[in-house]
Amino acid sequence: MSRPSRLQRQVLSLYRELLRAGRGKPGAEARVRAEFRQHASLPRSDVLRIEYLYRRGRRQLQLLRSGHATAMGTFVRPRGPTEEPGDTATPGTTRKDSDGPKSPCEGAGAQETRSDGR
Repeated sequence: MSRPSRLQRQVLSLYRELLRAGRGKPGAEARVRAEFRQHASLPRSDVLRIEYLYRRGRRQLQLLRSGHATAMGTFVRPRGPTEEPGDTATPGTTRKDSDGPKSPCEGAGAQETRSDGR
């Protein structure tokens, strides 16, 4: 096996540092492992993407070490229907499309066009 490149050594070092910094913080170690596993199949030739992920990992490491972080979570949209604050729908039911946009960004896309093309 060939010697690891400088970038590979940096990435492995970052991995170890993130695992150490995440000890005692709920969800941190699992998140670090999952994130690295997700990107493990990147080709070695994709240096720009690897360097971007490395810089992103460095910023996350700084946040973990800052002392303000008590846990590490993910920002993913939950699957299935969810209740929104101020929602008038009965809990456990979903909103109908005719009730308007579900979020402020929804409905802000393309304008509706009439059937005659105007």
